[in-house]
Amino acid sequence: MSQSQRERRSGKRIAARVPVKIQAKSGVQQAGHTRDLSTNGVFLYSDTQFSEGSELEMILVLPPELTNGERRWACCQASVVRVEAAGQEGNFGMAAKIRRFELLPEIL
Repeated sequence: MSQSQRERRSGKRIAARVPVKIQAKSGVQQAGHTRDLSTNGVFLYSDTQFSEGSELEMILVLPPELTNGERRWACCQASVVRVEAAGQEGNFGMAAKIRRFELLPEIL
């Protein structure tokens, strides 16, 4: 089996569509949504196409399955590892490896 056919994920992915705010190092800001995520990776959709290797900062709500039973806001630093062409909704799909994430305090 080739490397591209083998499962390369190191953590269990949770199917979850949550809104995400994306900011690239270049300053481009974009809203999007996730398809699935884990503590070390995410697949998301955005109207803007980012290239492989792009450094991103993302703000999103982690689902309870990843945070011991409660939804938590998180800020993640990630790098894009794969980009898919725009689909039917006109969104670009991209897989990103999360290098670091920080849980944020709840704002009342």
